[in-house]
Amino acid sequence: MTNVNMHSQPHPSMIRDITLAKDGQLKIDWVEKHMPILNHVRKIFETEKPFAGKRITICLHLEAKTAYLAKVVQAGGAEVAVVASNPLSTQDDVVAALAAGGIHAYAWYGATDEEYKAHIQMALDFEPDAIIDDGGDLVSTLHQERPELIARILGGCEETTTGILRLRSLEKEQTLQFPMIAVNDAYCKYLFDNRYGTGQSVWDGIMRTTNLVVAGKTAVVVGYGWCGKGVAMRAKGLGANVVVCEIDPIKATEAIMDGFTVLPMIQAARIGDFFVTVTGNRDCIAEQHFVVMKDGAILANAGHFDVEINKVELKQLATSVRTVRKNIEEFTLEDGRCIYLLAEGRLVNLAAGDGHPAEVMDMTFALQALGLEYLVKQHEELDAKVYAVPAELDQLVAKLRLQSWGVEIDALTGEQLAYLNSWKE
Repeated sequence: MTNVNMHSQPHPSMIRDITLAKDGQLKIDWVEKHMPILNHVRKIFETEKPFAGKRITICLHLEAKTAYLAKVVQAGGAEVAVVASNPLSTQDDVVAALAAGGIHAYAWYGATDEEYKAHIQMALDFEPDAIIDDGGDLVSTLHQERPELIARILGGCEETTTGILRLRSLEKEQTLQFPMIAVNDAYCKYLFDNRYGTGQSVWDGIMRTTNLVVAGKTAVVVGYGWCGKGVAMRAKGLGANVVVCEIDPIKATEAIMDGFTVLPMIQAARIGDFFVTVTGNRDCIAEQHFVVMKDGAILANAGHFDVEINKVELKQLATSVRTVRKNIEEFTLEDGRCIYLLAEGRLVNLAAGDGHPAEVMDMTFALQALGLEYLVKQHEELDAKVYAVPAELDQLVAKLRLQSWGVEIDALTGEQLAYLNSWKE
C-alpha cells in the first residue's frame, strides 16, 4: 500500500463559536492535570515527532479528554482534524479551543443528520494518512463513499465494541482496505474504561439529569458485557436492586454469581424503575416492553448508537410527547402512564454528562496514541486486517498507571522464569 504525500488544502474549521475557546481551554487544562500517562506519551512525541508530515483525522466524542488526545497527536508532528462521533456529545467550547489551537474542527452540538454527515465528509476531505475512529463512521464512509481516498490511508485505530463489530464484518467479507487496530479489545481499555468508566459515567449522567434517588429502586441493565458489568456494579453500590437481561448463557451465569437477578426483558420490563441498555444491538427495548412498564419508568442508553431503545415505536404508542427537563422527554401513553427517555436515547453518559473520568480515559487514549504510532511506523508490514493492540503497549500503559500512583510490584526471579518456561520442572 502506498501513501501519497501531496495533500489538498483542507476546509476551514466548521464550528459553532470561536469566542468560546477560552472556556474550552480551561476544560482541557483540567483534564491534562489528571492524565499523567498521556502526559508521558506527549513528552516522547514532542521529542521524536512520530507523525511528522502526516495528517490524522480523529472521530471521537468531542469533549475535553478527546481534545487533549488530539493535542498529544498534534505534538507528535501531525496535522490534525477532529469530527464528532455523536452530535449530542460535542462540547462547543472544547471544539472552539481546538480550532484556536491549530486543529481543524468540524462539529457542533446538536448537529442534524445532514450536518453530521457533512462534517464527516469535510474531515475526510482533509485527506488523512491515518485515522482514529469511534463506531466505524470514518471507516464506513471511506469504504462506501470515498474510495478515492483509500490508497493514501495507512490505517487506523478503533475505539469501541460497535466499531470493531463493523471492522470484523468487513474483514470477514475480505473488503477491509487497510489495517485497523482494535483498541477496545486491549486489556487496559475494556477492563477499566468499559467497566469503571462506563459504570461511573452512566449513573452520573442519569442522576444529574433526573435528580432522582437510585437507592431502593430496581435498575434493569440490558447486556452484561464489560460495560454492563460496570453499570450493574455501580447501580448496586448506589443501593439499587439490579436485574440483568442477557442472551448469552455464560454471561447470564456470571451475572447470577455476581449477585444479580437475571430475567427475560419482558419480565424485567414490568418491575424496572431505571433501564440502561448496553448491548450494541437494536430494539433491545421495544413496543412489547413499553406496554407493560410502570408509570414513571426511566429509559437510558449507554450503547454507541441510538437504536437500542426503539424510539419510533415509543412515539407511536404515545398520545403526547414533551420535554420536561433538559435531556428528558416524557411520553404519555393512552392509559395515562408516562415513560421517560433520557438524551434522545443517545449515549447518556456523554449526551447528558461529561463522559468517563479523566483518569480512566488516560489509559484508553494512551493506547490510542501509542497504537497510532505503532501503525504509522509498522504499516508496511501490516495487511488489511483487524489487529490487536501489541501486548507490550498494553503492559506499558498499565506500568505507567501504577507509576502515576506510586505503586511498585514484584518481578520474577531468574529461577522463577526458568521454572515457568521449562516443562521438566
